[in-house]
Amino acid sequence: MKSQHKIYPHVLPEIEDWPIYKLSEDRRNFVREITSNTVRHFFKLSPAALRDVIARSIYMERIRIKEEPWKVDPPKERQFWKKIQRQLASHSLDKNEAEAAKVNEEILQQIALRYSEEIVGTFNIRTFRFARKFLTMFFTRLLNTAAGRSIWGSKHRLYDRMLVKGQIETVHRLFEKGNIVVVPTHFSNLDSILIGYALDTFAGLPSFSYGAGLNLYNAGFAAYFMNRLGAYRVDRRKKNPIYLETLKIMSNLSIQRGVNSLFFPGGTRSRSGELESKLKMGLLGTVLEAQRELFAKGEDTKVFVIPMVLSYHFVLEAPFLIEQHLRNMGKEKYMKSKDDFYNPWKVLQFAWKFFAESNTITVSFGQPLDVLGNPVDSEGNSYDKYNNLIDVKEYFLSDHKIQEDEQREGEYTKILADKIIERYHKDNIVLSSHLVSFAAFQLLKHENAKLDLYGILRLPTDDFVFSNNALKDVVTQLKNQLLKMEKTDNIKLSEQIYWDVDQLIVDAVKRLGNYHLQKPLRYNKSGQIVSESFKLLYFYHNRLENYGLQEAIKWKKPELVELI
Repeated sequence: MKSQHKIYPHVLPEIEDWPIYKLSEDRRNFVREITSNTVRHFFKLSPAALRDVIARSIYMERIRIKEEPWKVDPPKERQFWKKIQRQLASHSLDKNEAEAAKVNEEILQQIALRYSEEIVGTFNIRTFRFARKFLTMFFTRLLNTAAGRSIWGSKHRLYDRMLVKGQIETVHRLFEKGNIVVVPTHFSNLDSILIGYALDTFAGLPSFSYGAGLNLYNAGFAAYFMNRLGAYRVDRRKKNPIYLETLKIMSNLSIQRGVNSLFFPGGTRSRSGELESKLKMGLLGTVLEAQRELFAKGEDTKVFVIPMVLSYHFVLEAPFLIEQHLRNMGKEKYMKSKDDFYNPWKVLQFAWKFFAESNTITVSFGQPLDVLGNPVDSEGNSYDKYNNLIDVKEYFLSDHKIQEDEQREGEYTKILADKIIERYHKDNIVLSSHLVSFAAFQLLKHENAKLDLYGILRLPTDDFVFSNNALKDVVTQLKNQLLKMEKTDNIKLSEQIYWDVDQLIVDAVKRLGNYHLQKPLRYNKSGQIVSESFKLLYFYHNRLENYGLQEAIKWKKPELVELI
């Protein structure tokens, strides 16, 4: 795949015309709309069932406040929930149905309003313009487009290091045809910033509404920007039904208002380094609900879902993420090794390498889909698996009318989730580091076939040297398999995969996790390939899990490998 160098002009040059700005200007009414819709949703329940929902929410919130308080929690949290509990106990219990219903509505109104105010963000034009300039400088430095020059210099254009590929032109055109929801893979805390920057700078799209974990607001600097750049707050500690429904209704109404939306359907960063294979249905279901309600209003506006895959040679948090994954997966089998990341000298080394190494980040715009998971073209037309033109509206009809059907839409959401996962794997761009780390870890497993995964990860790295010939042989076999898969549109390949295998391996070892203190792979003084961390090698290897690539490896006897 060749680099995507075209930068698209903004579809709406004036920020005042952006849907997210208009939504922010109408924030008060938007909050009221979310609140009233939340109340309406729960009033479908019987008075007794609604009272149980409120009581359960109060209980869960009081436990949260006691066990997990954060400084960014709304003011007077404890007092608020005590007051709500008193209202429920003194005015709702032991009342007749009509009186109880009135009190429950008032209580529900207070809770939903509080949650709505907490969740909905704002959008400030001056802050956005400053962030746009700052992020250009930040990513230029991060990707070292000024390698070898002064720390803030500029040698190459930023887009030569931030590679934006795939169906970017189609996505650019679809903004004028309907409402866009971007659903990316999630590997790093950099993802939200990176995607927002790419959508603004390269795709020319207005800012997106995206969810930011409330814990990120603990940092004053980050909170200042997120509070003013359209981010909505997501508090993952809150699992009660009223909060979750308020969050979903906010997403639904935001999409209906034409605000570009972005959320990570996997729910959190990939701990293992694998592409997502299972998605959360909550926010994804709001995409279906928004589409149905738009049709019910008599509007022909379509909602387009854009899978997006991010490819890194490095993930800054990889040591922490893989540690967490192994602990959760292995439990008693896994013994955590000593972590010296906080050694001051190591941190200084990390900082130096952060500013000295060159790197690239790849953003792949996948095949746009409608809310049923069907592919769409640049005109917004939907096609079934036989390439026949279809009308999405017909899938929401009951008795010739657009009607809500929770069971039906639940099935549609599962279908959409499956199609997004399928596109993740097909639109995944394989980097040299992905291929070589996969090959190296497979070689490590083969050489230690009697050990399970945890046994392999406990091996001392000093005792293992990767045979150059053996690694070259495995990389060659895997490369040939990837080339076959690309021809059948089952994966995408970066430019480096086409290189000579020796050159490909050198590039991968140079780039693989090159910001880490412990290298997944490196050359020693004798020119041999070694690893300083089998855990990190495993993390990067996992990017190509679930493709069945290991089945393509035909292991040769050591004496035959040496003849290659």
